[in-house]
Amino acid sequence: MEDKIKVLVVEDDMIIAANISLQLTNLGYEVTGIETRGEEALVHARENCPDIILMDVNLKGKLDGIETTQRIHEAFNIPVIYLTANTDEASFNRAKETHPFAFIPKPLNTLQLQRTFELVVQQIKLKNSNKEIGYPSLKVLDDRIFIRHKGHMNKLLLADILYIEADRNYCMIVTTSNQYLLATTLKTMEEKLPASMFIRVHRSYMVNISKLDVVADGHLEINRKVIPMGKSHKEPLLNRIQTI
Repeated sequence: MEDKIKVLVVEDDMIIAANISLQLTNLGYEVTGIETRGEEALVHARENCPDIILMDVNLKGKLDGIETTQRIHEAFNIPVIYLTANTDEASFNRAKETHPFAFIPKPLNTLQLQRTFELVVQQIKLKNSNKEIGYPSLKVLDDRIFIRHKGHMNKLLLADILYIEADRNYCMIVTTSNQYLLATTLKTMEEKLPASMFIRVHRSYMVNISKLDVVADGHLEINRKVIPMGKSHKEPLLNRIQTI
């Protein structure tokens, strides 16, 4: 590899972690570090910006691997590969909600580790290539955005946007009549769109406040679309609604 892919290994068994690190290094990857706790992984991801995180689902401590991934994805769109050992159905379903790129079972198989990483790296490169050759970009003005697609700039009034849904490094802008896929993160959208109109309600969703139909205990509804509401986002949303 000309530019080595950087990998963070998060595994609370140091013997397993050291073995994985050695195998990844031998395969040509750059291991940025080994972390044994979710809290430490959060700090490491922020300070070292790895390209991929290999995350044990069943971390010990206050944060398991799934919650650690959720926290990381609130700020960074880093692909995650889960390490799993006899994961129960509930944990597996929780893990799926974080949109991992792959699952690798324990005990670890060297060939499976190699092939999984090769496939994930291929996905990353393909998505990065798509950003350059055709996915829309946008320009934000006072009351509208212009979405670039196939050489044209299409106007979209901010007032027509219902909500924005994120999937890793992509966002889907949804209106009553159309959907627009953008090669950008939800964090970037949050920075560009006016806070007076839009608010983040979940790690994967922003909503147009004026389009809210229902605000329930753990979810919202816009145009019959049920949108989950994160616990940390509930109070800011309710405060905003009260000021309208």
